[in-house]
Amino acid sequence: MNITGVVITLNEADNIIACLHSLAKVCDELVVVDSGSSDATCELAEKADARVIHQPYLGDGPQKNVGPNHATNRWVLSLDADERLTDSAIAAIQTLDLDNTRHDGFALRRRNHLGSRWIKACGWYPDYCIRLFDRDRTGFSDSQQHASVQARQPGRLEADLVHYSFSDLGELFTKAGGRFSKRAAKIMYRRGKRATSWSPFLHGTSAFIRKFLFQKGFTAGVDGLSISLSAAVNSYLKYAKLLEFQRDARIRDNEDFDQIW
Repeated sequence: MNITGVVITLNEADNIIACLHSLAKVCDELVVVDSGSSDATCELAEKADARVIHQPYLGDGPQKNVGPNHATNRWVLSLDADERLTDSAIAAIQTLDLDNTRHDGFALRRRNHLGSRWIKACGWYPDYCIRLFDRDRTGFSDSQQHASVQARQPGRLEADLVHYSFSDLGELFTKAGGRFSKRAAKIMYRRGKRATSWSPFLHGTSAFIRKFLFQKGFTAGVDGLSISLSAAVNSYLKYAKLLEFQRDARIRDNEDFDQIW
């Protein structure tokens, strides 16, 4: 089966070997697109027989489209460094007739983990994501964060990939309160979106209600509550920081809005 496995990386020495070994079970070519790692990511990737492309970070979607452009195969399997194929996913991919399918992409269910805990509430499962796609017919959107493959005729595989989303509760809240919210605020400001004094509160409250009630976070105990609170913090700070950019010229002038990551 001719599939190119693609991973984007930045300081993923702890993850890259396991990710590439997972991809190698269904891929005959491996491509790593690295955005300036200072650890052993690139060396480890090359030892795992991956071709390393050095590319300064362009944003999520544009960066994830670099690897497919360097692939020699038509079909691409794109994973994040902290994702792994399960045995069922490997088996499902191996049964596909990619030369004759009408689909331009295939989605897998993603098992998102908090630490070693598989979280099934809060919209974290079954988190269907298109990971296998025909690069001649589709690719990732140009979104600078949370980009997805824009397949027009996707199929679904009844199999999972594993995503080690956050190492612990501390990282869950640190990322939500740090670079995730600031990056989103910068993107919104650059696009001309503006906030009011009520925006942080309303969006934060809405995010909590959606996660905890509508996506049944209450069924996952403390983990479900923590994830819901983290989503609220992220949404609140995203709009609070956007409002700060609007109101405080000193802070705004000290930011490089072309440097999102």
